[in-house]
Amino acid sequence: MPDIHSEPTGVAGQSPSLWRFSRAFYARPGVSEALLALQDRAGLDVNLILFALWRGISGRSRLSNAEFAIAERSARPIRAAIVVPLRALRRKLRSDPDAEVQRLRQRIKTLEIAAERIVQHRLARIAGTPAHDTAPAARAAAAQTNLALYLGPRIGDSAEGARPEP
Repeated sequence: MPDIHSEPTGVAGQSPSLWRFSRAFYARPGVSEALLALQDRAGLDVNLILFALWRGISGRSRLSNAEFAIAERSARPIRAAIVVPLRALRRKLRSDPDAEVQRLRQRIKTLEIAAERIVQHRLARIAGTPAHDTAPAARAAAAQTNLALYLGPRIGDSAEGARPEP
């Protein structure tokens, strides 16, 4: 997720709550660096991390292994076919000093963010509805449990997998 503050054209009828959460959370000090480190060093999907946190924080409960597998299958096609290739191309063009190439790189970045937003839209559609009576502590615990489910025991216990507070 290169610059989540951008507002590319969205998907018609999209519920923006996952996207709003992602934008706000990603903007917190140190969060973008931590998420990008998990993406680049461990091959994790930032959108799935954000989904796991949002699902808990928004009161939609803890994810089961089966529910998380559904989320991964939902995100995978767009991520593999569009997000990852666009990211690779954008990063490849980063060091080119040509101004026209840098303008093209910005347009690629916009497309990459739009593709990330489609992934989040798909994830939000499978998230279910929030339980309005969930206490904040229970929501935070659900978010941490969901994050641990995705990070797994190896990363979840390492310094690199230090959990940012949602």
